[in-house]
Amino acid sequence: MGEIDDAIERADQEAFTREPPKTLKGQINFLMRQLKTTRAVAAELGVSQRSVERYRKGERRHPPQDIQRRIDTAVRSRWQPQVRKRRRRQAAATGGITVETRARFGYTAPIGTTDDGRFRRLTVHLTPEHARRLFEARDAGAGDQEMRQIIADGFKDVYFQDGGVRAMDLSDVAINDIDYLDLDY
Repeated sequence: MGEIDDAIERADQEAFTREPPKTLKGQINFLMRQLKTTRAVAAELGVSQRSVERYRKGERRHPPQDIQRRIDTAVRSRWQPQVRKRRRRQAAATGGITVETRARFGYTAPIGTTDDGRFRRLTVHLTPEHARRLFEARDAGAGDQEMRQIIADGFKDVYFQDGGVRAMDLSDVAINDIDYLDLDY
């Protein structure tokens, strides 16, 4: 997963209306309901099928930290899919997304203006159209670079060109280095 994918996942998790299961047994039982077999859960977590059975029965209560992290990630990635879809639909239809980032932007500008790519800390609300493009690209399996370009296009339209009021000569904007990136919708 890339930085944009991680940011979308974090934003999705902020929308939860209920907390995911906290106990190991509860988490394993949730994964069993989702994946149906202990073999599938074991394959998802990268552990043996017998380990999953032990976790499920409560024979083993404290897995190693890296396995516990994988269990938490697997549960959170499957938790409340309808809530996630509803929030994304709303962002793509009417709400848009807010992107907060500290990144180095590069851009192509006319001669005589600065095209110096420097770190900027920006918080910009992008349009529902950009949100729709971002979610469609993610669902289609786009890479991090393609999703970065969608966000960069949004920054160009909303921040740099201010909706067509200024910097009309600016042709390309790219996000080169990301220090951090957070999304909210």
